[in-house]
Amino acid sequence: MIRISGSFRYDDNWLFRDIDLALQPVGWTCLLGPSGVGKSTLLRLLIGLETRGWFDGKIETDDGIALTGRAAYMAQSDLLMPWLDVLGNVTLGAQLRGETSDKGRAHALIERVGLKQHINKYPAELSGGMRQRVALARTLMEDSPVVVLDEPFSALDARTRIEMQDLAFELLNKRTVLLVTHDPGEAARLGHKIAILDEAGLRDFPVTGTGPLRPFDDLFTQNLQIKLLSTLRSVRS
Repeated sequence: MIRISGSFRYDDNWLFRDIDLALQPVGWTCLLGPSGVGKSTLLRLLIGLETRGWFDGKIETDDGIALTGRAAYMAQSDLLMPWLDVLGNVTLGAQLRGETSDKGRAHALIERVGLKQHINKYPAELSGGMRQRVALARTLMEDSPVVVLDEPFSALDARTRIEMQDLAFELLNKRTVLLVTHDPGEAARLGHKIAILDEAGLRDFPVTGTGPLRPFDDLFTQNLQIKLLSTLRSVRS
């Protein structure tokens, strides 16, 4: 069980108030909503990252231990180290912890994200979509029970996005995952649980029927996407 509840403000400006989000245990929770309502801030609060604001609330886990240091995090920006090549960036976590990198696993992940031919290139030599796939591979390298993903597929073309969704769902199938996304189709494919955050607060979006990973061309998936899009269009930005 992982749960965050409370309110957050910058100076005298409230970003969100009285939210209550419980993540789907060993499953994917997808969080949608317009820009600027606090989705990324909520994610950062959950895993103990700096937010430069004031949080009045609590973060609970079933074992009573904070998530700091035991959650893998993929930010909106790729945060690649410009002096490291693809392989170096994918194995960065182990390097920072002073551990021996599992180069075999890193090579396999780099191949699965479609960058085998670019393994020795540096970030400046890669497109935005390629850089995002490097960041995804780096996140997937971490053996963490909790994974938080902040728009991890946003820079990818449609075909690659579907492929990377499939890969992430396969490799994180025994993890508790929080995915922040602006894409209702993505949430419709991946979400065991879906929540929407807007200026009015946080609310769960009911998901019934077949579970993920849902085929993108399945009628249930398409109907769920349409319902999500209609809901998002009706909220205030």
